[in-house]
Amino acid sequence: MDTIKISTAQNIDIEYEIAGLGERIAARCIDLAGFVVLYFLAMIIGVIGLVSFSGASFYVALIGFAILFVFYDLICELFMDGQTFGKKALKIKVISLDGAQPTFGQYIFRWLFRMIDFGFPFGWGVVALVSVVVTKNHQRVGDILAKTTLIKTRPRTQIENVAFSFALPDEYQPVFKEVLHLNDRDIELVYEVLTGYYQTGNPQLIYAMATKIKEHILTTIPAGMNELQFLETVMKDYKQLTSNMG
Repeated sequence: MDTIKISTAQNIDIEYEIAGLGERIAARCIDLAGFVVLYFLAMIIGVIGLVSFSGASFYVALIGFAILFVFYDLICELFMDGQTFGKKALKIKVISLDGAQPTFGQYIFRWLFRMIDFGFPFGWGVVALVSVVVTKNHQRVGDILAKTTLIKTRPRTQIENVAFSFALPDEYQPVFKEVLHLNDRDIELVYEVLTGYYQTGNPQLIYAMATKIKEHILTTIPAGMNELQFLETVMKDYKQLTSNMG
């Protein structure tokens, strides 16, 4: 399963799954379904205007629909954080390959090359279909040139899937009750950092996250406890305290 790493505000790399061909097609179908509805509405408005007023109103409605169709993806992605309504429904979004939010220029590149990806002379989407299938990051031509791709908006680790590798005894007493100031997403990040450390041995991940957690819950690490032990204790305390609340 292909993934891409995105750096969080805590300077921690979190892996997201790259959206596959199925998600892209489904999102596009949703967007096109919306345009079918808008097309018929535009035609009804145009016909009403043609009967009640003049022929100009029909062409105004038709031109308005055409403009919306042409600029829909660009406008939505610019103002909806890399998503159209279809992408939002499928929980996918446009992201730069370096993990950053795409720039205005990158959105423009994606939009300009839609003609090659989906235009009539190029097989009504065949180019995009083949490109997404064969490229490593599932990119259409516009993505390749803009250095973007689509990702699933949910990180790979969810709180309900966090596999706590420890069993807490019934008499376990939380050390940091301040962890109640955290939320599930914070704990997901802690889990990702711990997993990354166990796999890579990079202590900088631990130091960075421990610092952020300390600042967030306004606590200090007791003498004799290092940053790794602190984060592991935070996980245990959160599990214990939130399970008691449930």
